[in-house]
Amino acid sequence: MKLAYFGLPALLIIVSCTSRNRGHPAGSETGPAASIVDTGAGNPYAPVDLSPMDMSYFPVNYSQRKMAHEIATPPVMRVIYSRPHKQGREIFGKLLKYGEPWRLGANEASEIEFFRNASIQGRKVSAGKYVIYCIPYENKWTIILNNDIYTWGLKIDSTKDVMHFDVPLQKAPIDFEYFTMVFQTITGGADLVMAWSDTEARLPINF
Repeated sequence: MKLAYFGLPALLIIVSCTSRNRGHPAGSETGPAASIVDTGAGNPYAPVDLSPMDMSYFPVNYSQRKMAHEIATPPVMRVIYSRPHKQGREIFGKLLKYGEPWRLGANEASEIEFFRNASIQGRKVSAGKYVIYCIPYENKWTIILNNDIYTWGLKIDSTKDVMHFDVPLQKAPIDFEYFTMVFQTITGGADLVMAWSDTEARLPINF
């Protein structure tokens, strides 16, 4: 009985601490869409991130199509990012402040890789890998390519910016719980579609 009596308060303390940690930024991060971890997931090696890393290819589903021998040519481009989710929060203008840099995701700086030379808004973009981030405003996003790759997304070095592109915003077709980046085919290339909450932006990329 003594074990049961002393074990219950200890259990309540553990559950309480776990509940407080869930849904809050990991470590000392306080920036927009900071890494969120589930400390109660029972993984002894690493916390389980609630903003999972994802990858989108163009052509769409390139890796699956390559595995199925449906495509033999190299990929054209891909984007790698972590996917924060709303969790009931107001995103634009609140969590993400207008006029302040946002890493287009969570955790590490998001990356876009071009496997061949591209053209964006009439400007040549050389093949290679770039950090991609944005500065959100009420009626547009400024999308930025940056050379400071392999970095954490909260502290992007703007002195290494390569190009800036302004893109208009539109109402998203649904309310996106998870931030999403995908490519959609257009004539001569693809749109990089970026959507979260009720907001969507598209960056046309041509080849």
